[in-house]
Amino acid sequence: MSNKIISPCISICKTDPVTGYCYGCARTNEEKKSWKDINTNDAWKNKNLEIIIARMKGWQLDTFKESYQHKIEQGISLFKKNNLKNS
Repeated sequence: MSNKIISPCISICKTDPVTGYCYGCARTNEEKKSWKDINTNDAWKNKNLEIIIARMKGWQLDTFKESYQHKIEQGISLFKKNNLKNS
């Protein structure tokens, strides 16, 4: 299980109408579908992580890295954790 590549979704699922990228993870809708496809291999997922990180700049990149690292370590993104805490 420790070798599983964790989805880059950080629970901020809103698409920018201009770029078509998610505000949270910078993926397109097609990329999101590919992550859920059981036939998508780890090489594609690793490459896609590189691509989406390259799309991000400034605060978006900083926020993503912090939340994604938390998700890898704790199993939940910071955004989702904070939403559950405030519910």
